Amino acid sequence: MECYNCGAKLGKGDICQNCGANVKIYKKIIMASNAYYNDALEKAAVRDLSGAIESLKTSLRFYKMNIDARNLLGLVYFEMGEVVEALTEWVISKNYQPRDNAASRYLNEIQNNPSRLDTINQTIKKYNQALLYCRQDSRDLAIIQLKKVLSLNPKLVSGHQLLALLYIQEKKYDLAKKSLRNAGKIDANNTTTLRYLKEVNAGLRENNPKKQKNEDLISYQSGNETIIQPRYLKDNSAIGTIINMVIGIAIGAAITCFLIVPGVRREIQNQAKAEVLDANNAVASKNQSISSLEAQIEDLTSQITDAKNEEESSAGKVNTYEQLLQAYVAYTDGDIEKAGTALGNVNTDYLSDDSMTVYDTINTQVNAEYISAVYREATDAYNAQEFSQAIEDYLKVIELDEAYDNGNALYYLAQSYRRNDDMDNAKIYYQKFADLYPGTERAANAQRYLNTEE
Repeated sequence: MECYNCGAKLGKGDICQNCGANVKIYKKIIMASNAYYNDALEKAAVRDLSGAIESLKTSLRFYKMNIDARNLLGLVYFEMGEVVEALTEWVISKNYQPRDNAASRYLNEIQNNPSRLDTINQTIKKYNQALLYCRQDSRDLAIIQLKKVLSLNPKLVSGHQLLALLYIQEKKYDLAKKSLRNAGKIDANNTTTLRYLKEVNAGLRENNPKKQKNEDLISYQSGNETIIQPRYLKDNSAIGTIINMVIGIAIGAAITCFLIVPGVRREIQNQAKAEVLDANNAVASKNQSISSLEAQIEDLTSQITDAKNEEESSAGKVNTYEQLLQAYVAYTDGDIEKAGTALGNVNTDYLSDDSMTVYDTINTQVNAEYISAVYREATDAYNAQEFSQAIEDYLKVIELDEAYDNGNALYYLAQSYRRNDDMDNAKIYYQKFADLYPGTERAANAQRYLNTEE
């Protein structure tokens, strides 16, 4: 255990021997965090993964730097098929402790396995598509999509639960129970799974058909035996039997005269035609085989190209999410410059809707603080008559917001160029200011500088 104030190792006392800080409460917080971590270990050992997640979240609320708890939380998420959540925890853990951290190994194992990355991406896409089908009330399509998801990621507990819910809505309780049992094998004490299972059992009890007697059967006693026969069974009489035999003979003779003899003649003719047709089919089949092989070669070439592109795309997605998480951690720690650098490396094309919301929130705050800081630096440089530096900083400001500080950034950029003996560029920004803020005192000054140089 290290001191929160100076980072030195703590002894048995309540006072840090290195800096003299009182660490009594700090020790209690660490002990509480470790207690919940140990509780999570016990729950995970009996596959109570939901309970383990709650304990680990409580542990991290006490002490967010508990690396063991955060790494275990990632492992539990990964075991439940929630790969994105697992990667999130491991990236945060790696940022808190870059060295000697098991999270680095977990991330490397995933990043260095393109096929696993592709599987993760396909799972996320198909699961989101299944949710879209659910919102559109297309249950059949959602069920098909979820089956594909679970074939790629059999441990996705939320996938099993959603599939069971769809089966419940379709009143297919046997299939729903099977899906819930699969979810229970992964997370034994999940409250959602148990609630759905209770509803399934109730549905099965209601729909269990009772055995009914067949009204089309009758029974009667013959001596000591019970005879069961169809209610409407009729016995043929002797006359009926003779009539049936005569009819059968007549039908047989008709078949012989009208079907068999002409059929033999047609068979001989058809055999000759079939031989010619087989020869033609053999030639056509060879031509088709050649075309099919050429098409297969083109398809395989296309698949190889697509596989390479998907591999590059998967690596880009992981890097994008890692940069976004780094930006989030830096922002929460107050390091705006580091957060801005990380956001600059984020490719928004790879972000989901939820991740894009996080990105927009952080980006808005970071840009607001970043532009304010750069504007202050530009003003300080201008006041210190360091006009080259002022020009560089004012350009950064107007690239983000041309109307920042009611156009003052634009005006002082023009002033900096003029005082730096670069009147050509100064004219450009004086003109912009005069166009955007006509009728103001500074617009008049800008027009005066333009008229003077003309």
